[in-house]
Amino acid sequence: MHLLAINWSEVGIKAGQFVLSFSIIVVLHELGHFIPARIFKCRVEKFYLFFNPWFSLWKKKIGQTEWGIGWIPFGGYVKIAGMIDESMDKEQLKAPAQPWEFRSKPAWQRLIIMVGGVVVNLILGFMIYAMMLWYWGEEYVPTNKFSYGIYTDSLAQSIGLRDGDKIASVDGEYIERFNKIPLKVILSGAKTLQVERNGQVTDIDVPEDFAGKLIRFKDVNFIGARVPFVRVDSVVPSSVAEKAGLRKGDKVVSINVTSAAWFHEFVRQIVKNRGKTLSLLVDRGGQTLTIPVTVPKKEGIGVYNVDPKNLLEVKTVHYSFADAIPAGLNKSIETLQSYWLQLKLIFSGKVKTSESLGSVFSIANMFAPEWDWESFWAMTAFFSLVLALMNILPIPALDGGHALFTIIEMVTRRKPNEKVIEYAQMAGMVLLLGLMTYALGVDLFRIFK
Repeated sequence: MHLLAINWSEVGIKAGQFVLSFSIIVVLHELGHFIPARIFKCRVEKFYLFFNPWFSLWKKKIGQTEWGIGWIPFGGYVKIAGMIDESMDKEQLKAPAQPWEFRSKPAWQRLIIMVGGVVVNLILGFMIYAMMLWYWGEEYVPTNKFSYGIYTDSLAQSIGLRDGDKIASVDGEYIERFNKIPLKVILSGAKTLQVERNGQVTDIDVPEDFAGKLIRFKDVNFIGARVPFVRVDSVVPSSVAEKAGLRKGDKVVSINVTSAAWFHEFVRQIVKNRGKTLSLLVDRGGQTLTIPVTVPKKEGIGVYNVDPKNLLEVKTVHYSFADAIPAGLNKSIETLQSYWLQLKLIFSGKVKTSESLGSVFSIANMFAPEWDWESFWAMTAFFSLVLALMNILPIPALDGGHALFTIIEMVTRRKPNEKVIEYAQMAGMVLLLGLMTYALGVDLFRIFK
């Protein structure tokens, strides 16, 4: 691992966004349990943001509830009296049930308490998306407005796609928003792509295992908008490019004699030659310069092209408050469908868990390297919906597991044996902790590999 290559400023910004985002999600999720529990007069003994084995970073008892902040940022919990939960506190279950305990409440009340967190996360994700659309609107480049066609990587080329192709349709269906094409290929099992090449429409067959390969290699963006490398629009302060002498307005003609006419070609050469010194031929106001640049082993050199929005026809959609509500709901449904289909690929065995799992490190790394509120709220909405979907799975130790036992009770009119629930909870906790440990190990292996 090359520690000197790590941008600690970016790490701090990503970590800050992760902590704030998950604090919002977790606190509201637990309030989804806490509020109905108090409405139904259950005693809530603890309310914690993050887990607190052995000690807490902060805690204070208010009334009958201990409020606190733990030190392991894997989630949070509320401890409701008379319920077998993450704390595995079985002592209170040895005594007769008390009126204020969870186990003494009717099944319908217990079900509401259990699914409260999931409902809040669904509402949170939906509301964030709706408010984002209302405040910022939405911008995208229509698929038929990709003037320069697409760029392709090696996986895309392996099925016959080429740089400069224009996507006409997927399985005969025109997709208005280009960013939905990769997801349709990955998640809907697309069979063919119709592309315009040299004025003719060509069919590209999509192999059955292509979606699995894309996820395995984390290559969701296997195609993108091809744009010319017009000029250096900005140079990152203190970057390799700035130290080498590159300036805003420079036109990079070639890199190691390889043409840099297209920005993706320039990026490709940078990635291909990490750790090496490259020779850039630069046009600066009519003067030709040769600038040597040593590429870092883990990063780019720190130059940006002209914003693609200035080179392509961008469509902007503005939403009124009333229009943003159904649009936010549709975006939430699409997000849930997309993630559920990804889970199906994993459960079906088409994608190895070791290649798709990630711990808090992977999650934090998904946030933007610069503090951008639009990006922050988009990630928060996404993770809130993902948390809701994961939590409702009928796995013991998750909300869905508790809800399943309660629904069985409501259907059969017989309460499951508390020992069965206890053992199921223990098995679920072992499974989840094992999965979290495994994901953490996978991430650490990726970091130090």
